[in-house]
Amino acid sequence: MEQRLLWCEKGSLLGFIFGVIFIICNECIIQCNASIHEYRNEAFSPQSNAFFFHGGSEGLYASKVHGSADSSSTDNHHLKGKSFIRFESVTFVRTKESANNQSEMQQNTGLVEAIILEVKDRVRIGASFVQSEKICCTRNLSNSGYCTVGEVVIHKNLDNPDWPVRIKTFFNGKDEEARMDTKSININSSGMYYLYFMFCDPQLKGTLIKGRTDWRNPDGYLPGKMAPLMTLYGFMSLAYLVLGLAWFLRFVQFWKDIIQLHYHITAVIALGMCEMAVWYFEYANFNSTGIRPMGITLWAVTFSAVKKTLSRLLLLVVSMGFGVVKPTLGGITPKVFLLGLVYFVASEALELVEHLGNINDFSGKTKLFLVLPVAFLDSWFILWIFSSLSKTLEKLQIRRNMAKLELYRKFTNYLAIFVLLSVAWIGFELYFNATDPLSEYWQIAWIIPAFWTLLAYALLAVICILWAPSRNPTRYAYLEEAGDDFDEEGISLTSGALKVSGDVTAMREYDNVLAEDLEEDKRE
Repeated sequence: MEQRLLWCEKGSLLGFIFGVIFIICNECIIQCNASIHEYRNEAFSPQSNAFFFHGGSEGLYASKVHGSADSSSTDNHHLKGKSFIRFESVTFVRTKESANNQSEMQQNTGLVEAIILEVKDRVRIGASFVQSEKICCTRNLSNSGYCTVGEVVIHKNLDNPDWPVRIKTFFNGKDEEARMDTKSININSSGMYYLYFMFCDPQLKGTLIKGRTDWRNPDGYLPGKMAPLMTLYGFMSLAYLVLGLAWFLRFVQFWKDIIQLHYHITAVIALGMCEMAVWYFEYANFNSTGIRPMGITLWAVTFSAVKKTLSRLLLLVVSMGFGVVKPTLGGITPKVFLLGLVYFVASEALELVEHLGNINDFSGKTKLFLVLPVAFLDSWFILWIFSSLSKTLEKLQIRRNMAKLELYRKFTNYLAIFVLLSVAWIGFELYFNATDPLSEYWQIAWIIPAFWTLLAYALLAVICILWAPSRNPTRYAYLEEAGDDFDEEGISLTSGALKVSGDVTAMREYDNVLAEDLEEDKRE
């Protein structure tokens, strides 16, 4: 009865998690459009004496080809080498009350400004240069000659007087809508660019924005901080292919001595190869069209989540001695599968947010809600892995299986190094994010995900080397005939120093350990 209740509770938990995944998927599909920022009747937020809407931010490289981009052109060949931000069908919709308060005889009855600035020029927006927190121009500031009443205060850069860029759009008479002209702003200097839509007139409170803006780099629509990752995924696809070929040749050469663990390793290699290839094609399509291909992205995200889950499960079962110390995991198998399933669901949710929420970003609380479960489960995996390794090493030492003991000691040392590197990199990542809240170092931000990709590959390569198929599977394979296993390893590795047949005490200890293992498997 208690077991049924436990499974019901687990089922309810999984049902809740899958429900969260479904909601996130729907949100991502609605919001994600990559380098094409879409605005769907979204509201302005008050700040100081202004109202603003964040229209997007991207790392953009300087144009390689000078000259204005044709606003009506969609031909990638014509746009190649040009970097720009283009406004397309951006429309502002004010409330009926606001429109009715205006006079039909007036031509300009409301002003909305689009302001593009590089992140280093953010202090030039507002009156901070005269020790004021105001964003919109006041009468005192106007009398001092700093600005015009009703407009956003912009302190121009004397070295580059055309920046920050201000584009004005006026409402006419009692019109409820005002549409921006289709216009492209060329980018001639590499940097992190921000777009804000702002207005100062309190009567425009409640105004909504709809339409879209296109952001393009010289080599395509891929955002600047993501562009190096396409090259990385192409390189890693080849790396996994080389590893897969080497493993396959070894697999075929010693196919008669293959153990079940080798099939698990093969599956992880195949998933890694597919993951890198799908991500590469997803980024290539994204770069060409400016819109993330939803189907390919979902496949790539799923491949990543599945590979991460199987990689961790592989480390766990290897640490438990599966196929080496014991032939099965015994009663602990359901717990391992449940942990893997929960991790897959949590990882899938986080991947969806990270890769499908790049433009209209989810709130920090939403992302934190998804990061914490993954971090907790990763910690749980690490604790369980090292706890299992400790038990496995202890068993092998008592059994005096020196070859397997040496193998697991090497594995433990390598794993400890990878964990230390991971902890150090997490510290660096936290420092990097804390010191760069506005993505000023966007050109090197790609190294953070690249590190995890390379680390996962390196760890898989180590496992492939340590557990490579060979003519002597007894080096790591579990043998039912315990005496043969003990005798072979004891003689070959101690060079006659230990004679199994003559060491009665060791054999008794070994029999006791086997009996304890059997009892442990039954309990699990």
